[in-house]
Amino acid sequence: MKANRCSRIGLVLIVMSIVLPISACEETTPQQTQKDEEPQPIEAPAQAPVEVAKPEPVKIIPAEPIIAPEITQPVTDLAQGVAEAVGGVAKAVVETTEEAAKAVAEVVQPPPAEPVKEAKAPDVKMVPIPLELPKPMFVGTPQNLRVPNLQKPLGKPRPPFYAPEGTTNVAAGKSISSSDEEPVIGEIEMITDGDKDASDGSFVELGPFEQYVTVDLGAEHEIYAVVVWHFHKQPRVYFDVVTQLSNDPDFVTGVTTVFNNDIDNSLGLGLGSDMHYVETSEGKLIDAKGSKARYVKLHSNGNNANELNHFIEVEVYGKPIK
Repeated sequence: MKANRCSRIGLVLIVMSIVLPISACEETTPQQTQKDEEPQPIEAPAQAPVEVAKPEPVKIIPAEPIIAPEITQPVTDLAQGVAEAVGGVAKAVVETTEEAAKAVAEVVQPPPAEPVKEAKAPDVKMVPIPLELPKPMFVGTPQNLRVPNLQKPLGKPRPPFYAPEGTTNVAAGKSISSSDEEPVIGEIEMITDGDKDASDGSFVELGPFEQYVTVDLGAEHEIYAVVVWHFHKQPRVYFDVVTQLSNDPDFVTGVTTVFNNDIDNSLGLGLGSDMHYVETSEGKLIDAKGSKARYVKLHSNGNNANELNHFIEVEVYGKPIK
């Protein structure tokens, strides 16, 4: 019984020892203190300014590049590959540009025309013209002929003149007209009658100063030579001898001058560059170089003996144009 009471008292003591401290703690909590007393502000003590240490300058030393062979070689290969690729692309662009330029040029510019091949003319056989000469009326070299720009006599027979085979005297018997409608001696038709002799009754004498005769061949011909005989019984030099060809009967258009020794242009047909010559039985042969014409006009302007003009015969060697 007594032991039970002691046990109970010890138990009560133990409980009180636990409860009392807890109560004391509850009485001194911050909440209770705040209710009972107003808290006083606490001033912080003044602090001295803090000096910031100035950093020392940092010296930067460039580091040497570390190039490892296992890194540089691939990079070099890559750069070379890129350069080759860029070069290839540039070359391809240039080639493409050149091809495009050529294509544009071909479009803009027409293709060059093929040269026209001229038809090769068939071989033409050249033969001496069938020229028959009259009997000479004087022999030797004329003396004291004071004429400027005078051609020296050949002193031997003239060489034959060659023309295409089939060339004939197409002026024989053809119509002829003259600037002097009423000759002093003879008839105009005698100039194409085939008589080349210088005897009396074979020549036609026209008036003084400038005169001309015109032969109408009747159609256009290819003319290779013109031969004219003035008075050749005596050595004579006729002045301003001009021979012209044309298809125009008025000789206004399409005129070809094949001979001109008018050295001062007194006829107004142009300054002549051919030489004066002495009349002989051979006549004056003029190379017409195959000129095409229907009409042949022959001028003269007196001679060294007098102011008259004389014609014996005119022959025109050619072929009709087909």
